[in-house]
Amino acid sequence: MLYPVLTPWILKKLYPDCLWEMPPAGKELYLTFDDGPEPSVTPFVLDQLKDAGFRGTFFCIGKNVEANPSIFKRILDEGHAVGNHTQNHLSGWRVTDQQYIDDVLQASSLISSKLFRPPYGRASRAQMRLLMQSPHHMKIVMWSLLSGDFDPRRTAEQCWLSVDRHLKPGQIITFHDSIKAAEKLRYVLPRLIGKMKSLGYVSLALEDR
Repeated sequence: MLYPVLTPWILKKLYPDCLWEMPPAGKELYLTFDDGPEPSVTPFVLDQLKDAGFRGTFFCIGKNVEANPSIFKRILDEGHAVGNHTQNHLSGWRVTDQQYIDDVLQASSLISSKLFRPPYGRASRAQMRLLMQSPHHMKIVMWSLLSGDFDPRRTAEQCWLSVDRHLKPGQIITFHDSIKAAEKLRYVLPRLIGKMKSLGYVSLALEDR
């Protein structure tokens, strides 16, 4: 499994309609979390953000929202943004365009947001175009810094160093509030929040517009 920690400029050029990072106005970062809500992990993330006074963006899987409605409600009640991450965590490269769109729309019935992040970052140009155009008008959100917490080959310390070495204002940073990533997330997130606070950074939620 090969992937860059920092998103290459060529990908941003090839997919200019996707949101890769935010223009920095100060010392803002955008912490994002994929694949929840998950009852053994998402509350930990919410507690960390609440204690720091930070806001995040949670890209939720529809079937997980159905299974954990109280945690999803807590995400919203505590002022975080949510985004659509499909109903069943589909890779757009493995299904037809219609199957993919239908799965996203199924999740939309549970997740009221125009923000969308494709699982694995894998969606075809046609699928993205269909989601961005009328009547859906979705904003495709990618990332500029990937923690790698989902990767079983990486240690928690490696994930931390990947993030720590590349912090800069405006970055959209991706973590996973999933069982697979839990051990690394529990190691990295408190350290990152501590580092951010010591340097005067804040975490903002992405705007659903």
